[in-house]
Amino acid sequence: MNLITSTIGQGLLWGILALGLYLSFRILNFPDMTVEGTFPFGAAVCASSIVHGLNPLLATLLALLAGMLTGLVTGLLYTKGKIPILLAGILTMTGIYSINLRILGKANLGLLNQATLMKNQLLLNLPTNFPAIVVGLIFAIIVVFFLALFLNTELGQAFIATGDNEKMAQSLGINTDNMKILGLMLSNGLIGLAGGLLAQNGGYTDVNMGIGTMVIGLAAIIIGEVVYGDLSLTARLVAVVVGSILYRLVLLLVLQLGFSTNDFKLLSAIILALCLMLPLLQKKFRVKQLLQKGIQKP
Repeated sequence: MNLITSTIGQGLLWGILALGLYLSFRILNFPDMTVEGTFPFGAAVCASSIVHGLNPLLATLLALLAGMLTGLVTGLLYTKGKIPILLAGILTMTGIYSINLRILGKANLGLLNQATLMKNQLLLNLPTNFPAIVVGLIFAIIVVFFLALFLNTELGQAFIATGDNEKMAQSLGINTDNMKILGLMLSNGLIGLAGGLLAQNGGYTDVNMGIGTMVIGLAAIIIGEVVYGDLSLTARLVAVVVGSILYRLVLLLVLQLGFSTNDFKLLSAIILALCLMLPLLQKKFRVKQLLQKGIQKP
């Protein structure tokens, strides 16, 4: 039972990262590599702030702002510097590594004896792993609510239009460069927030903890889409969080089959590959069924 509750809590917290990645990957159609630098940057800022005596909630909000800053840098490199988005993200991610070492002063930093959101007085009487579920659920609801609210405003619709058809958006008078910068800031802000929350939940932060985070976020998005199919925009945001929980449960199931935790990232990549191939396999299966029915007709 503890493993399941821990997995659900982890899924909710990783779901916030997946929501951030959804904005860049699905709405803007950007392969933003900044995520692998933003995630540990948010964690480093949050952990360092807590160690230096800052309130955990304020430290978490600083992680959000730190993530937005990395998104701003990538956005400016892409829109103003005319650097391809993939390379702009890699440049930002590479630079952040050194900044994280500066912030932490070393490769990792522990939070086991520090006050965190998961150790709040209001949550101390809850069963093991339930504080992470409560905190994750609260933040997931807040993020989904404000994202849904934003995406249904005129500014949000301009942001969506930029991702759908940039030339059409420009013909409507939308400043697409500003929309791209805004989108990258929001996306990376949520990823930094997730980094701060997961650092508090895990009790430590590490400069290398961002490796593979893009795969995890994409897996949550794809699983949510495959399981629930066509949905409204708001429902898709919820599906992404649910997809994150399902993804963690699938990994838990695989690990229970006897695989080592050293295989975690390999398993993540395999699961994502299978999820990405699933729509194609379903389409081929349907075509095969239709052909068989056609052959069986007299």
